[in-house]
Order: sequence, then C-alpha cells, then structure tokens
Amino acid sequence: MNRVCQLLKIKFPIIQAGMVWCSGWELASAVSNAGGLGIIGAGSMYPDVLKEHIRKTKLHTLKNFAVNLPLLYPSIEQHIETIFKEKVPIVFTSAGDPNIWTSILKAEGIKVVHVISNSKFALKAVDAGVHAIVAEGFEAGGHNGREETTTLCLIPKIAKEVDVPIIAAGGISSGKTMLAAFALGAEAVQIGSRFAASEESSAHQNFKAAILEAKEGSTRLSMKRLNPVRLLENDFARAVFEADLSGANKESLLQLLGKGKAKQGMFEGDIINGELEIGQVAANFNDILPAKLILNQIWDEFLNEKEKLLNLKFK
Repeated sequence: MNRVCQLLKIKFPIIQAGMVWCSGWELASAVSNAGGLGIIGAGSMYPDVLKEHIRKTKLHTLKNFAVNLPLLYPSIEQHIETIFKEKVPIVFTSAGDPNIWTSILKAEGIKVVHVISNSKFALKAVDAGVHAIVAEGFEAGGHNGREETTTLCLIPKIAKEVDVPIIAAGGISSGKTMLAAFALGAEAVQIGSRFAASEESSAHQNFKAAILEAKEGSTRLSMKRLNPVRLLENDFARAVFEADLSGANKESLLQLLGKGKAKQGMFEGDIINGELEIGQVAANFNDILPAKLILNQIWDEFLNEKEKLLNLKFK
C-alpha cells in the first residue's frame, strides 16, 4: 500500500476532484464506495447545503470521504465549523494560503491536502504542515495556475522538492495517464473531468452532453490577469476571452463574469451563456458512465499497462 492510500485509508490511489456544481453527495459516496476517495465540492455550497451533503454522504457510505474547501470562500468560518461538527476526516484545501487553516484543521485530527500549481506554493504548503499536496497541471479544468505548467513538467519538479506524497492532477482520466503520473513521481491521482461526466455527477445533463461533444481545442485558459480558469468554448467563454485579450480592466471583467455564471452553466444547463469549466482531457470522452465503472476501468488499465511495461524488451 502506498503512502496516499495509508494516509487517506482508501483501497485505490484514485481521488475524485471536488468540482463546483458537479461534486455532490451522490458522486462522493459512489467514488468512496468504489474504493477511491470521494470529495464534496464545498465551493458552490452555502453552509446549510454543505451540511446536508456531508450528512447524506455519511448515510450512503461507510468509507472515508473528504470536503474540498476553497480558502477564499467568503463564509469559510461557517464551513470550517460544519466540518468540525460533522467530523469530516479529510479536507482538501485550495485557492488560498494554507498557513491560515492547516494547523487548525490538523488540531481536530483532520488530514489536510492542499492543491498547488507551482513549486513556490508547493513549498509553502509543506511549510504549513499539510499531509500531502495535489500538483495540478495546466491541462486541468476550472481555476488554474498562471504559469501554464503542464502536468508532465510539474510533477517531476515538485517530486524533487518535497517529501510529502504527491497527488497528480490535470489531464488524467485513464490508467495510462495514471501510470505516467506515477512514473513522474506521483503516488496517487486526482481526477475531475472524467467524474464530471459520470452518472452520479450533479452536473446538468446539458453540460454532460457538451462535455462529450468537446474536441481538441474546445477549451482554453482565460482571465490570466484576474483568476485563470479553463472554460469550454461557448458564447460566454468567447466574450470573456475577447474582453481579456482586448485589455479590459478588472472591473469590466468582473461585470462580464457577473454572479452565478458557473451555476447557470454547469448546474442549470445553459450551455450558451453559462460558465462551463472542464479540462482538455474532455476531448477523449465518449460516454457517461457510473463512477464505479470509471474507477474500475482506470485501475484495471493502470495494472495492465504497468504489466506491459515490465514485460517490454529492448534490443
């Protein structure tokens, strides 16, 4: 058993990302029941909604699960209080300074994993005392690093600089890509986009259908000056990209983004005017499958491809 499986008490080193509007209790409990780690995405939830999802997850799985907590969330103190009261065993933090909450979470016996996109923040997370880090490459959907460092470049660099376990993310959706991440120095993978296109994902069916229609080049990183995010191309994404390209100021971009655009697109199904966050790897998907089947396919392919490499002979 590797360090991530030991730390998180899971059977397979496969973690479902805590995606806004896609990662509710149904997906989290399904992934945990399948032997991975399911994560509730708290970034799109009011405090009472998070409490409901945690309790429903507990009702539907006896396995470990986690909550993804964006540290810039405006009501973070209420989320922290809920996490404590509901005795959530694992928290994945992101989008903020891990120094603020890591020691407080650890004092409650919670395992803390922080998401980073570069070496600087990896070292800060380790200094803050996190148990592990998620190193997320440029291919990933949603909010991303300004450096545009790909997973292939990021993982081996981080592996040389930290001693804590590394969970690779960004562009991973199969056993082959999981094996590649392990070869680079990761001890687990975090998968978002493939689980967004699962039966248990809370994403709207229109969004799931749009994911299946994605091709190479259908997503791109926008808003690097404000808050970089990878979006599936639609009228909203084109407007944001063009405004950013033309040098629109921060206030204009914020007005264009408005409120509730992610909910409008991913949860309510407005695939024209809503915000659709998904990774480059969506171009590889052909179907919507149960989360358990997705996980099992990834793990089986990982083992098969590993065996092929072990048996590979060179002249």
